[in-house]
Amino acid sequence: MSDILSLLQCLLPQINATTMRQLNQIILAMLAMSGRVTTLGISSWAGIGGSYQTILRFFHTVIPWATLFWLFFRKHLFRANEVYLLAGDEVVVCKAGKKTYGLDRFFSNLVNKPISGLSFFTLSLVSLQERHSFPILIEQVFKSDVEKNSPSPTLEVQPKDKRKRGRPKGSKNKNKTEVILISELLRIKKMINELVKLVANFIPLIYLVLDGHFGNNNALQMACQVDLHIISKLRCDSALYILYQNPDPIVALAVNTVRRLTNVIYLTNIYVKVLLTRISKRIFIKLLYSRRNLLKH
Repeated sequence: MSDILSLLQCLLPQINATTMRQLNQIILAMLAMSGRVTTLGISSWAGIGGSYQTILRFFHTVIPWATLFWLFFRKHLFRANEVYLLAGDEVVVCKAGKKTYGLDRFFSNLVNKPISGLSFFTLSLVSLQERHSFPILIEQVFKSDVEKNSPSPTLEVQPKDKRKRGRPKGSKNKNKTEVILISELLRIKKMINELVKLVANFIPLIYLVLDGHFGNNNALQMACQVDLHIISKLRCDSALYILYQNPDPIVALAVNTVRRLTNVIYLTNIYVKVLLTRISKRIFIKLLYSRRNLLKH
């Protein structure tokens, strides 16, 4: 117990001594108990000073959890010589009942279907050297009225009207950097801004790691708006291009029909000039060879 209290001393500027004692009792109970964690189970394992009413009072207390996570990480877990990435992911926890706050049906990757439960989106700092994730900011996800009222997608394929080849007459170029962010991306953008403000340049954050659900242009523009580079999985039908390099920029601006992009990048026919060093070329050949072997099996 004394060891846990000594580790929690860095949180005193944000919480009082009473809340810290209650947190200490809850931590001891959660480390000792097995099975599902509930308020009744915590009170059973907390011992003296951890009654059910005390546990309820603790969970009714407004606590700046993001600030506490950051203070604890900076005091005990931060390493100055390591590189950290900002990673975000959504977690769905199954939950029975009807009165739990935020209870709804969310898609779960574990069972591959929507389930009744709670959804949380977490922003974590990932250490590349230790390969550990340290959650900093966690927020519960609520479905908007538009998402609740939208009908579920059907498997019926609607026939499309055939049109002529080529570009439709009268169509204009669109600026792909001007996008309308959906509520999900707006929530993530707000969380990233809060975390960057909390870190306050203590850790230089450059990359944002997200899963394949955010491998699209809208998520890319959201990451650019918060001055981060996104690392995500592209769709299977995505095509990468090498930017067209014109030796004379005046000619490139004067001619409207200048070719902006060159050929599509294929893994089997990648340009040698794209590879930065010979070492990267060897690594690419090894990865390509392994990929071909996997496809054979």
